[in-house]
Amino acid sequence: MKNPMPIRRRRLLRNASLGGLALLGGLRPALALSESDAASGVRAALERGADAALASLGRRDGFLGNPLVRIELPGALRDGAKLMRGMGQGQRLDELITAMNRAAEAAMPEARHLLVQTVRNISVDDALRIVRGGDDAVTRFFETKTRAPLTQKFLPIVTQATERQQLAEKYNAVAGRAAGFGLVRKEDANLQGYVTERALDGLYLMIGEEEKKIRQDPVGTGSAILKRVFGA
Repeated sequence: MKNPMPIRRRRLLRNASLGGLALLGGLRPALALSESDAASGVRAALERGADAALASLGRRDGFLGNPLVRIELPGALRDGAKLMRGMGQGQRLDELITAMNRAAEAAMPEARHLLVQTVRNISVDDALRIVRGGDDAVTRFFETKTRAPLTQKFLPIVTQATERQQLAEKYNAVAGRAAGFGLVRKEDANLQGYVTERALDGLYLMIGEEEKKIRQDPVGTGSAILKRVFGA
């Protein structure tokens, strides 16, 4: 019969590492935080962050009216826009910028199912890694798990929205030439791809903003498990 001590020792070491780390704004050793508590707290933080981000962005002016995430023209096109405005093309530019941001707003509801599934499927090991992670561990976890599949979900919605404005071809023609001269990144030379990437950047940024709030004031969340896991 094998000696059971190594198994017990591993469990003790794992629990000790939880109790001994000042994590997520400072976990208290006195709480004797269990792995189950850590997982529940991380799930609650992920869910709260996702809900807040989607509620903020998935509405009219969620992107357009928020300077933190508002989608502007990329690189040299932004500088060229000043010249175009001086030539009386301001309305066309405004229409393009509005269309880009409206497309991002329209795509947000598609993220909900995948984000919820990601929260539900989080493993204890993932939760512990987040607990031991830095100030943006929750946000980085979401991005790692969801960016690629959300790109696939967002792209057709963004494409439909921008084509409806009949501006995609004009953007792609101008941006493509600019990319040829190294003035715009190649990946930004396609309107649909550019808006999709910026929409996802905005989503993870807003999840990060909610994560900051949780870390800074876990008591203020009104959640007992968030207070227990994230409380100083």
